[in-house]
Amino acid sequence: MKEEMTSADVAALVAELSSGELSLIDAKVGKIYQPLEDGIRLNLFVFGKGRVDFIIQAGKRAHLSQYASPSPKVPQSFPMLLRKHVMSSRIVSIKQYDFDRIIEIGFVRGGVETVLVAELFARGNIVLIDNERRIILPMNPATFKGRRVRSGEIYTYPEAQINPLEVNEEQMLAVFSSSDSDVVRTIATRFNLGGLLSEEVCSRAGVKKNMPVAEAGFEEINMLLRAMKETFSPLQTGKLGPCIIKKGEGDASQPIDVVPFELEVYHGLTKECFPSFNKALDEYFGKREAASVTEQIIAVKKEKTDILERRLKQQEEAVEKYGKESEKQTSIAESIYANYQAVEDVLNVLSNARGKGYSWDQIRSTIKAAKDSVPAARSILSIDPATGTVVLDIGGVRTNIDVTKTVPQNAQVYYERSKKLSKKQEGAIRSIEQTKLAMQKKERPAVRKSTVRIKKHWYDKFRWFISSDGFLVIGGRDADTNEEIFAKYMEKRDIVLHTQMPGAPLTVIKTSGKEVSPQTIEEAACFVVSYSSIWKSGQFSADCYWVNPTQVSKTPESGEYVKKGSFIIRGERNYLKDVPVGVAVGIEMGEETRVIGGPISAISGRAKHVMELIPGKFNQNDIAKKIYRKFVDAIGDASFVKRAASPDKIAMMLPPGESDFKT
Repeated sequence: MKEEMTSADVAALVAELSSGELSLIDAKVGKIYQPLEDGIRLNLFVFGKGRVDFIIQAGKRAHLSQYASPSPKVPQSFPMLLRKHVMSSRIVSIKQYDFDRIIEIGFVRGGVETVLVAELFARGNIVLIDNERRIILPMNPATFKGRRVRSGEIYTYPEAQINPLEVNEEQMLAVFSSSDSDVVRTIATRFNLGGLLSEEVCSRAGVKKNMPVAEAGFEEINMLLRAMKETFSPLQTGKLGPCIIKKGEGDASQPIDVVPFELEVYHGLTKECFPSFNKALDEYFGKREAASVTEQIIAVKKEKTDILERRLKQQEEAVEKYGKESEKQTSIAESIYANYQAVEDVLNVLSNARGKGYSWDQIRSTIKAAKDSVPAARSILSIDPATGTVVLDIGGVRTNIDVTKTVPQNAQVYYERSKKLSKKQEGAIRSIEQTKLAMQKKERPAVRKSTVRIKKHWYDKFRWFISSDGFLVIGGRDADTNEEIFAKYMEKRDIVLHTQMPGAPLTVIKTSGKEVSPQTIEEAACFVVSYSSIWKSGQFSADCYWVNPTQVSKTPESGEYVKKGSFIIRGERNYLKDVPVGVAVGIEMGEETRVIGGPISAISGRAKHVMELIPGKFNQNDIAKKIYRKFVDAIGDASFVKRAASPDKIAMMLPPGESDFKT
């Protein structure tokens, strides 16, 4: 199975990324990550296409990828330093160095030029250099014979090989005359082709690959030269045929290689073709890497699950052990009390003997001799002089008794032990619950974070809502926006609403020439009343009216004055009596995600997690924060709510004055 790209692969990839549909020229560099120990991911913004991820893995591969590995939680120093030098720069060039497995990506930022060198050969590296070829930063500082890859050094290339696209007969003769190997190995090492492409050249030339170069004459050399030109002609013509080569049939087939053009050595094997070589590389390398990362994550999760299962088993065993031991200690204490007199007799005998000056050895001998005649002596199994304890057989249970303590005191020792064991058992039970919760958390599928789709609209600066019938209704926020609606956005075919009392927004139903339903007019009436001074005064209903735009004027009668944000209404008015106030706030989730506010009948059909408000005691900031917390509790994703419906955005949808939740 192929593990790294060939020089021909690099040539094909560079051709795709430097021009055409996949071109990265003029792409802007975003953040840079190091998800792999030997690789980085550049987040790029390509004009007209959006954001893409470009993967470079030293010594192996480079390509755009849809299988980007997750970013590390703690960024490493190398990508952070790269960001410092190239973030927000533009890509101005993508080149291959001399048909080698080296890609050079040129950046410009603020007139400063830098180059990122990606070495894709064995023991390769990723190196940032300046316009004088001085190394700014290597991913892995290294020293080779005659070559140092370290900060401050001039970047030098590895020893150059002959370019197979430009080789001539004279060069081929010189190579063969200086080699003592066979044909295929000589071509592979001296022309930077590797084993597979060297075999392809030999196959197309009809020359035995294991022929010693000393036996190759002018005819074989010319055949090999023609075969080289033929093999790599797709790179020069741009007529590639990218595909993944597979062994096996159907679902059992396994990918073994990815190539930019067809090879004779793979004749007869299954091919999966792709529209671009970059796509083929991503499916071959990127998909496999993603699967490997997934397997590692699953393995880590399984290991953690196994640890939790072992922990649970140990905790359950501990609960059982503590329970049995606690019962045993309680049973001993109860036995001591049940045999109170016998235990006390033993303690008296031993105490009297010690009081008379008998040694413990003498007491042992006396007890041994008296076992047949003295009942108390028969219950004594052993004596420990060092601790001053005696082991008694009490009801068939071996019991340690301290001769310096009374019977109740000895019993209390066992009761205390039982209590301690019970507490340990309770702690183990609590630990079991915690372990079970941890296991449930591991088994629970990860909740995918909701996507916030935010669009900008011309009416966002006004108060607005969409009616149940789909009509846009806008209203002014202040005198300036009232004037703007009148001057720019009010058309003859629209409907205008206002309240009897001053201090209401100039409200317009944008009809787009369509007939407006009574439902929309009622909702617009509720809107104009709720977002007026009526709400602020604490009233729960008021009268309003609607007119045609031609009845609205800024021209006063002679001797009168119309202040900013106010208007003259002439002609007949269509009144709506005793319109109730009422505002609802919710989160719309569909083609776009946003907080919306307006009449409950309009909002409830378009939003989720709707909160209905009435005039109350909380100012705009306080009620906005309360609504925000309710959204977070309901949705469970604080990040999503903050982006879609932050307290500031919610406040923009609230009426003037104080509010409260409708109960």
